[in-house]
Amino acid sequence: MTGTDPTLLGILIIAVLFIALFSGMPVAFALGVPSLVFMYLFLDPAQFDMTALVMFDGVNDFGLLAIPLFVLMGAIVAVTPCGADLYEGIHRWIYKLPGGLAISNVLACAIFSALCGSSPATAAAIGTMGIPEMRKRGYPDSLACGSIVGGGALGNLIPPGVVPIVYGIATQTSIGKLFIGSVIPGIIVTAMMCIWVVLYSKWARKRAAIPIAVEVGAGGGPSGREFYGEVSYTFKERMAGILKVSPFMLLVVFLLVVLYGGYATPSEAAGVCAIATFVMVILIYRLRSFKDYKEILEMTVRESVMIMLIIASSFLFTTLLTKLYITQAITQSLVQWQLNKWLLMATINVFFLIMGCLLPPVAIVLIACPILHPVILAYGFDPVWFGIIITINMEVGMITPPFGLNLFVVKGIAPYVPMERVFLGSLPFAVCLMLGIVVCSFWPELITWLPSKMIR
Repeated sequence: MTGTDPTLLGILIIAVLFIALFSGMPVAFALGVPSLVFMYLFLDPAQFDMTALVMFDGVNDFGLLAIPLFVLMGAIVAVTPCGADLYEGIHRWIYKLPGGLAISNVLACAIFSALCGSSPATAAAIGTMGIPEMRKRGYPDSLACGSIVGGGALGNLIPPGVVPIVYGIATQTSIGKLFIGSVIPGIIVTAMMCIWVVLYSKWARKRAAIPIAVEVGAGGGPSGREFYGEVSYTFKERMAGILKVSPFMLLVVFLLVVLYGGYATPSEAAGVCAIATFVMVILIYRLRSFKDYKEILEMTVRESVMIMLIIASSFLFTTLLTKLYITQAITQSLVQWQLNKWLLMATINVFFLIMGCLLPPVAIVLIACPILHPVILAYGFDPVWFGIIITINMEVGMITPPFGLNLFVVKGIAPYVPMERVFLGSLPFAVCLMLGIVVCSFWPELITWLPSKMIR
């Protein structure tokens, strides 16, 4: 076994890994079981006996503390009406825009994702209220569902997100810089999605797909006529809608300021924000039910344990590749080929786009990025820039078939909408994310400028 070519052995290991992943086995076990088998076959017994220590060292990182804390923050927000209030507060300010309700969905998802950090949770929280409201007011099902699927995809891109944290840990890249670097791309992609909604709504209006004026019946919102499917609001009603969620929006600003200014690490900022969120929901929403607290803790433990098990198993997998010199062989081969750097990057992006349709983002990042990180450095790419590109790439996978999780989340919220309409509605938003990758590739400063100005 000692004379086995590392490249061929790597192909064999990765093939077995994908067979395990596609078998339906939980991701953590699909990573761990093949790793144990190949460690037993190809490494000496002393290294095999170190398995438990390797997995423990993989999660024994202070930076990983940010994951359960941000998950806790998202769980606190998810069990309250914060998502509905945020959606309504934004809608009252932009209701006169063409497709204002759909734009409200996208913007509410963008802000809620900054509190939650999870794409499926964002889609579920905003979609539960947004989709029925849009259908009631005459919006096409494709736009109603697509705006939630696409807006929910911003969950990992707009800080804090789990994917940048995992990428930072896997490649030893500053998580704070990754968070700050994703701000401008997040704004750009959100703006692209809103522009698409406006253009589509104008076109649909000409074809009478969205009513110009609809009477609001009982239970349909404030009294009065609708403009382009939307209710008219006074300035007082607008302010009342936004004031209730303003503390949560300020919390997002606080998070970015402390990270940008270097006043706290992501883990420290996550702890402060989680406690602040707890206090705010108690004061604003009177969250005092034991059932709510139990749901918050159960959600936090379930999500955190799942992610941590995947991380621990992935470290076992990457250790196996390193010990067998597979990572080094792949890196050396790619560098020796002397490919054009942008051809290499295009190939990597296509690979991630395909994998994003088939596997969870965390698993893809943990499997591929430790292997690709030395290659990226050898070709002169900025690791922070690459991390954000990969994050956007992963979000495309969240909204494309066959396994785009957001598609199934929205289908669960709106079972009366055919799956093909959900899919068709999500395609333009997937295109917006891909355009975001292209724009950030042409102008990498959109990602790297803010991190370069950080104090530390």
